[in-house]
Amino acid sequence: MKEYKYKINGNVYKVAVGDIENNVAQVEVNGVPYKVELDQAAPVKVAATPRAAAAPRTASGEKVITKLAPTAGGAFKIAAPLPGTVIAINCKVGDTVKASDTVLLLEAMKMENAIHAGRDGKVASINVNAGDAVLEGAVLITLE
Repeated sequence: MKEYKYKINGNVYKVAVGDIENNVAQVEVNGVPYKVELDQAAPVKVAATPRAAAAPRTASGEKVITKLAPTAGGAFKIAAPLPGTVIAINCKVGDTVKASDTVLLLEAMKMENAIHAGRDGKVASINVNAGDAVLEGAVLITLE
């Protein structure tokens, strides 16, 4: 039996629902048994949950990994991976950075996210300021 607690007009009711046969349910309310006749309704159809698609693979069976392509002139754009607020910028225009360097801190969903350079390079431009709200995909910093 499945048990539930209901509060109706300030009164608490303990309801236990048992077997349902031929549209008659066995129900207990505060220990008192009842037979409840259900209206004839259309049968409920349960949809099967779809399975997640497998990651794409090449003809040889290797995983396909998409990397950001450099833009015209060899510039590399560091984009926001999710919407958030810029907390701090850890570089200046003209600084040389390594791929693993944290160039920016982004607060999203009450968590700080360290944004890394992604590749070695020189900071060509910084397109945001501390305190700016950014959307997913917004270009934060450009490396050359």
